[in-house]
Amino acid sequence: MLKIFPTMSRRGFGLLAAAVFSLSVGVVGTARADQASDFVKDFGGKLVNLINSDKSSEEKKKEALPLLQQNVDIPTIGKFCLGRYWRTASPDQQQRYLELFHHVLVNAVTDKLGDYRGVTFRVTGTASSPNGELVSAQIDRPGQPTTDIQLLISKDNGPKVVDMIGEGASLRLTQRQDYGSYLARNGGNVETLNNALQRQLANRH
Repeated sequence: MLKIFPTMSRRGFGLLAAAVFSLSVGVVGTARADQASDFVKDFGGKLVNLINSDKSSEEKKKEALPLLQQNVDIPTIGKFCLGRYWRTASPDQQQRYLELFHHVLVNAVTDKLGDYRGVTFRVTGTASSPNGELVSAQIDRPGQPTTDIQLLISKDNGPKVVDMIGEGASLRLTQRQDYGSYLARNGGNVETLNNALQRQLANRH
């Protein structure tokens, strides 16, 4: 049985949600370029206004969707998570996988929209990496211990979030290991993973 986001639901995607929904609190200027500063001001400001609004959870989810699509590089994360199996998948399987992955990731974040009021976010350092700017930060939530994270901001197509590292684990690397283990047990057939993702999405309703 596939454990879809088994640890990420508690660690990776939960922390990604915390990170994404607290970006505007203080990251400006930490991703080096003025592009990154503009990115954070616009993205984070809109998210904080949305989170702190009196709108219903469904309204917040609906309005958060385009913000995530524009500012989190979901296709790049999805391809990385599939690893070497991306090359063995057919074009139809690749397309279906990315569509399903998109929904799974977005749901994991938007389902937590109501969990992060009162968040404070403090940048503790930045470093350049071959894949972009790595921003170290701490997140504080009411009643929760401080969380140390790192956000990887890609510059390939303008600044976008492409990974989050929390509790010593990379979101996308951990998920690639989970997917790889599942596919290795199922003959490497990406369609079996797609069907499992589809079932997970169906079970939400």
